[in-house]
Amino acid sequence: MLNFNFYLFLIIYSHVILINNIKSINYIDYFNTQQKTYHEVILFYENLNENHTSIKINPFGFTDSGHPLHLVTFDPEGTFDFKKLQNEKAIILINNGIHPGEPDGIEATMQLFNDLANGTIEIPKNTIVATIPIYNIGGALNRNSTTRTNQNGPDEYGFRGNARNYDLNRDFVKSDSRNARAFAEIFHTLNPDVFIDNHVSNGADYQYTLTHLFTQHNKLGGALGDYLIKTFIPEVEKNLTQKKWNITPYVNVFNRPPDTGFTQFMDSPRYSTGYTTLFNTLGMMVETHMLKPYEDRVEGTYAIMKSMIEVTDINFKTIKSLRKNAIKQFKTGDEYPIQWEVDTTRFTKLDFKGYESDYRESKVTGKTRLFYDRNKPFTKEVPFYNYFKPSKSVSVPKGYIIPQGWWNVIELLKINQIEIQQLENDTLIQTEVYRIEDFKTRTTAYEGHYMHYNTNLSKQMEKTTVFKGDYLVLTDQPGIRYLLETLEPEAVDSFFNWNFFDTILQQKEGFSPYVFEEIAEDLIENSPELKLRFDLKKQEDETFRENGYAQLNWLHKQSKHYEKAHMRYPILRVLN
Repeated sequence: MLNFNFYLFLIIYSHVILINNIKSINYIDYFNTQQKTYHEVILFYENLNENHTSIKINPFGFTDSGHPLHLVTFDPEGTFDFKKLQNEKAIILINNGIHPGEPDGIEATMQLFNDLANGTIEIPKNTIVATIPIYNIGGALNRNSTTRTNQNGPDEYGFRGNARNYDLNRDFVKSDSRNARAFAEIFHTLNPDVFIDNHVSNGADYQYTLTHLFTQHNKLGGALGDYLIKTFIPEVEKNLTQKKWNITPYVNVFNRPPDTGFTQFMDSPRYSTGYTTLFNTLGMMVETHMLKPYEDRVEGTYAIMKSMIEVTDINFKTIKSLRKNAIKQFKTGDEYPIQWEVDTTRFTKLDFKGYESDYRESKVTGKTRLFYDRNKPFTKEVPFYNYFKPSKSVSVPKGYIIPQGWWNVIELLKINQIEIQQLENDTLIQTEVYRIEDFKTRTTAYEGHYMHYNTNLSKQMEKTTVFKGDYLVLTDQPGIRYLLETLEPEAVDSFFNWNFFDTILQQKEGFSPYVFEEIAEDLIENSPELKLRFDLKKQEDETFRENGYAQLNWLHKQSKHYEKAHMRYPILRVLN
C-alpha cells in the first residue's frame, strides 16, 4: 500500500503539471467550446498578468464560497490608478458568471482580454476595460450538465444559485451575500461609466443570437437617459451591424410568440443594471439566445463587448460629462419617481426577425402547446414598448435621520460610499414621520425574504428627539438615488420592502381585556369626540360591532397606552 506522503507527492506533482500545461498553451489555442472551470479561468488571468504589464489581477473581499472576488484590468499604460483614470478616460466594467450556467461572457471576456493584451485588436485610446471574471464563484464550482434545461451547450457549466443558493442578480440592494458587498467595493473603486453584465436568455424562439437589455432610459432620466436611447444604443447597434451581427432588444415574453410586440424589461435596483443606474452608469445586459450554438453565443458576446468599447471610446467625453451633470438632476423638494409603469401610448417600431408559430396538441399533456417553425423565418414590424412613466413619486427631503440601532442599514450605506455623519448631541428636531398603513407580503419565499409590496403610508410632522450617535444623511451627494430607492418605503426595492424593518410591524405591548374594560369606559366617557368615532365605526362595520375584543383593541390604539413604535417607520425625513 502506498503511504500518505507518496499520495501527497502525486497530488502536488499533478497540480504543477496542470499549471505548467496551461501556461505553456498559446493563448488563442486555449479557447474551445468547453466552458472553463473557475480555477482555469483565474489561472488564465494570472498568466496574462505575469506576461503583460497592461494586465493586472486583484482580489477584492470575499464571497460566500470562501474565495475572493477578482478584478482584472486592462490599462495599456500599466498605471492602474483608478482615481487618476476616472478623470482622464472612460472606464468599462464587465461582469461575468452572475449566473454561471450562462457562461458565454466568461469565455468571450477571456478572449477579449487576451486580444487586448497581445494587441491583436485595436487598443482603445480613451477607455480602460475591467472585468470580474466570475462573480458567482460558488455557483461556478457547482458544475453540472443538466440544470439549464433549455440551453444548447456547453457540455458542463455552473449553477444559478451561489454558495448560499442566492440568485445574485436579485441581491444588489439587500446585499445578503458577501458577493454583493465585494461587488460594491469594486464598483465604487472604479466608478465605471459603462457597465456590461453577460447573460444567456430564456423565452421565445427567434433568429437572433444576440439581444441587449439596456437600463430603462426614462428611469435613468434627464440628458443621460436621452443620450442612451437616442445616441448610445443606436450607435452600438450600427457598430454591430457593420460586424455582420443582428441584434434586437431583449425579447421580454414568456410562453407566447413575440410577433405582436413586447415591453422593455424594467430593471429595478435589485438587478445589476438597476443598481448601477443609481450611480448614473450606462448599463447593459447581454442576453444571448439559449438555443443558438454555444460557439456562436460566445462569438456574439465578444462582438457586442468590442462594439461597446469602440462606441464608448469615441464618445467618452460626452458620457463622462453627462454622468457628472446627472448627479445634479435631483435636489431637495424635487419629485423623484419610485414606481414606474409602461407608457402604452409610446413605442419603438422594430423590424423583428422571428419564426412563424402556431399552437398544436401536445404529445405529452394532450393540451395546446406553442410551436415555432424554424423553416418559416420572417421579418415583421412589431411594437417595442420601451417608454415608462412614473406611477408614484416622492418629494426629495434635505436628508434622513437614521437611529443608530439600525446598524444594518448604516453598514450598507457605508459600503456604497454614502456620506453620513453622527450627531454629537441629543437634539430636538422637526421631522416628517411615516407610518405604515398598508402593505402586501409574498406568500412564498423569494431570495431569502418574504417581500412586501403595494406599501402605503401616512405622514405627519413631529418634533422628534434624536440622540447622540444617531446618523444624519444628507441627500445632496452623488448617492442620492441610492438613498431614495432604499430609504423610501414605497420604492419597489426599498429596505422596508426587503424586510429590514419587520420588527416595527409586530406590536410589543398589549392589554388584558378584563383590565382594560374600565380604562376603555373612562376613555369614551371623557372624550365625546372619541365616543362619536367609536359609535360611528360600530354602526358602519358589522364585523367590528359583533367583536368585543376588536372594539377594545381599537380603543387601545386611540389611547396613550398604545406604543408609538408599532407601524412607525424609524427613519425620519428632514425637510429643511
